Amino acid sequence: MPRRRAFGSVNGRIALLHALAHIELNAIDLAWDIVARFADGTLPRAFFDDWSRVAAEEAGHFELLARRLGQFGVCYGDLPAHQGLWEAAAATADDLLARLAVVPLVLEARGLDVTPDMARRLARAGDRDSAAILDRLYRDEIGHVAVGLRWFEAVCRARGLSALEAFHDRVRRYFKGGLKPPFNRAARAAAGFPACYYEPLAGGGRAAAASADPRE
Repeated sequence: MPRRRAFGSVNGRIALLHALAHIELNAIDLAWDIVARFADGTLPRAFFDDWSRVAAEEAGHFELLARRLGQFGVCYGDLPAHQGLWEAAAATADDLLARLAVVPLVLEARGLDVTPDMARRLARAGDRDSAAILDRLYRDEIGHVAVGLRWFEAVCRARGLSALEAFHDRVRRYFKGGLKPPFNRAARAAAGFPACYYEPLAGGGRAAAASADPRE
């Protein structure tokens, strides 16, 4: 993947918005995938209701970003995009706890860390319309992290597992590398996500480099 240009250039902002649209399109697929893949009769209806709502919100995010790209004369798909998010789905296809740990509680939680700064940089560059979209995504993603944590802990309780130990185990096994600080502790706390889950996993990790966050 080529490096994105600075936010101050039109091409740089287009590349950022395209990367975000790609994330949101993958997020739609990930939400529906968790609904279909883990429908084995052991989970309550509320689980599927929650992830269906998440899918609908992710679709709204994609539409906002695709519309904004159109205002720049660009369509989604005009630029290259990596497969990091879907690779995470494939890696966790056989383990619901791993899916919940890696997708909402690592990858989406990372969005809480980096999105406010991106929005501020867009606003400073004069692109307040794009910044407003990122502000909307940020507010909704707090709720998505909360959904992920709620169901991760519920599944752990049902299986008689320590949620904290299970989270650390799944992240170390299924996510390459350590989690990248600094963490937006205020946003994570708003999602009910305690620091004891993620701070012990910061840095280090396995020898392989951590999956690149396309927002950065």
